[in-house]
Amino acid sequence: MPSLNAVTRESLLASNEEYRRLYEEHTELENRLKALSEKAVLTDAEQIEESKLKKLKLAGRDRMEEIARQSH
Repeated sequence: MPSLNAVTRESLLASNEEYRRLYEEHTELENRLKALSEKAVLTDAEQIEESKLKKLKLAGRDRMEEIARQSH
C-alpha cells in the first residue's frame, strides 16, 4: 500500500473494523497468490483461482484506500 503511510494504516487497523478485516483478507490473498506463483505450472483450476484472487485482492485494496481517504 504505497499511497498510505504507516501511521495512517496502523491507526485504521486499530480503529476501523472493516479496514482491519480487509487488511487481513488482503494478506491471506497475497499469501495464496505467492504459493501459486511458486508453482512451475498451474492447472486450469489454479489459473482460474489465481485470476479470481487477483481481482478480490484489487477490490479489497481499492476499498481500503477509499476508507483511508474518508478518514482524513
